[in-house]
Amino acid sequence: MTQPDMTKSVEFFFDCSSPWTYLGFEALVEAAAVDGFGIRYRPFLVGGVFNSVNPGVYAMREAAAHPKTLYGWKDMQDWIRRSGLAITFPPRIFPINSARAMRACIIASDAGCAEAFARRVFQLYWGEDRDITDPGVLAEACAAAGLDSAATLAAADSPELKARLRANTDEIIARGGFGTPTFYVGGTDMYFGQDRIGLVREAIARLK
Repeated sequence: MTQPDMTKSVEFFFDCSSPWTYLGFEALVEAAAVDGFGIRYRPFLVGGVFNSVNPGVYAMREAAAHPKTLYGWKDMQDWIRRSGLAITFPPRIFPINSARAMRACIIASDAGCAEAFARRVFQLYWGEDRDITDPGVLAEACAAAGLDSAATLAAADSPELKARLRANTDEIIARGGFGTPTFYVGGTDMYFGQDRIGLVREAIARLK
């Protein structure tokens, strides 16, 4: 297998609690495999971002009959159909507290298996309608990534990992981010949304 060129990489700020992010994750992984660039996985807590800089998301969720909200649900179904992914929206628990799952994603990233771990978390929540706040469910994601579940989940609940997730969340806010998925090329060139992968690829190709 050809190793990705990490000198040309995308910072991927993500929270598995978003269906749009599942779509963007798979599209980014596919693009990286074709183009040969690397992915730096940067888990964060999107609720913290919404609370700080994008509270309008909550109002839009409440306005279920608003034309923009109705179109948003339709648009999501179009993207799901196009992707071929199994996504149930809304799942039984939505929104969900993804903090433990995202802290575990940091551990998986440190271990070099963020892709496998995150994919299984996305599948469990969006494809199988499972409760990713349940340690037993997250243990399945650990197994898929080759991680020791007991050690990983114990570490995920440590003060150190809680601080690291907060730091990632604070960082994306400081860098102008407002949601998930968010991509950075070259440190400052930001793209938001699952439909920006083509632009991300073009930006990576421009890197010297």
